[in-house]
Amino acid sequence: MPYAEFLAELERAALSVRGFADLIGMNPNSITNYAGRGEVPQHIALVAVLVAEMATSGGDYRTAIAKVAPTKKPRGGTRRGHFGGDRQASLDLLP
Repeated sequence: MPYAEFLAELERAALSVRGFADLIGMNPNSITNYAGRGEVPQHIALVAVLVAEMATSGGDYRTAIAKVAPTKKPRGGTRRGHFGGDRQASLDLLP
């Protein structure tokens, strides 16, 4: 789906890009980055269209999406408060 059509679907649902990203558990910058490509991936476009349809027909899309409970998870091996995660343990491979 072209990014412009994606934005139109969000407008139909009265959502901003940030609101949509929070709704589906994504970083808003990740959504905005698709503007440079000009296309939104099919799975994100599908969610946007379904949310817009539910909003225009009076459905409560927030309750429906809450059943899936999308959450933002940090990527990588870091842990909170430690830059770069934990050091790797030394492996003694020599006999």
